[in-house]
Amino acid sequence: SSNRTGSSPLTFILTGIPGLLMSSYWMALPLCCLYLLMLLGNCTLLWMIKTDHSLHTPMYYFLSMLSLADLGLSLSTLPTMLAIFWFGSTSLCFEACIVQMYFIHSFSAIESGVLVAMAFDRFVAICYPLHYNSVLTSSLIMKAGGVIFMRGICVVLPVVVLIKKMPFCRSHVLSHSFCLHQDMLRLVCGDVKVNSLYGLTAVILTKGLDSLTILLSYTMIIRTILNIVSQETQAKAFSTCISHLCAILIFYIPLIGLSIIHRFGKHLPPLAHTLLADAYLLVPPVLNPLVYSWKTKQIRRRILILLCRKVP
Repeated sequence: SSNRTGSSPLTFILTGIPGLLMSSYWMALPLCCLYLLMLLGNCTLLWMIKTDHSLHTPMYYFLSMLSLADLGLSLSTLPTMLAIFWFGSTSLCFEACIVQMYFIHSFSAIESGVLVAMAFDRFVAICYPLHYNSVLTSSLIMKAGGVIFMRGICVVLPVVVLIKKMPFCRSHVLSHSFCLHQDMLRLVCGDVKVNSLYGLTAVILTKGLDSLTILLSYTMIIRTILNIVSQETQAKAFSTCISHLCAILIFYIPLIGLSIIHRFGKHLPPLAHTLLADAYLLVPPVLNPLVYSWKTKQIRRRILILLCRKVP
């Protein structure tokens, strides 16, 4: 069937790791461990922020938004990843692929927006500390969260509408264990100029503007820190940004690498594409709770208190 209007429904074939048997328990077990670690870390952060009133501050509200975005991003890939490596099931119908693609890109845009909000939080805390509580009010945080969430939902919706109208008459084999827009687009046999143009515009309007905003925020933060006379105060001010900087690098480095490979790395082996895409979607949700638990004194203290309570 040349497209989904034929006698049989359109089905995509997902790819596990090139050179590896689809049903591979030694690969499925580490993946399960990563997903369990992601669930444990992010759910623990959300529970601690909800139950500990000392963590009811703008910084931790934004951190809870980051954890929710991480959970959504990981759970979007969970069904197909486990289906491939546990059961060797590689087929996925067109509608399910579209839904998965939508949620992956939406939660990715939401996470990028949350990182911008966290950069603004650090900017106000360091550059205008006396106005921190008056600027970052509960009302502003709720509105910012709503805008970030709605932007992630709305900006990806046209991508789904456009690709649903496209005919797929080439190979239906995708390059990853989940559905990504760029990967599906290369299988279209029609004109994809509009799809490509809007996809690029959506990336520029979300991650492109977000990265520039974060860069501008940290330029002003660094300038403010360097103007502080006391080196001890400088170190203390910069230490409050380390966790956020780690989260930015963890998110943007695989994202930029994946974008470059999709456009200029077609000569690279399929394994490079697969591993970088897996790192982009799996590494940030796993590492973010670990980074914030390690570098944030309040969270680390709270974890130690919980552990001490369990020790007889």
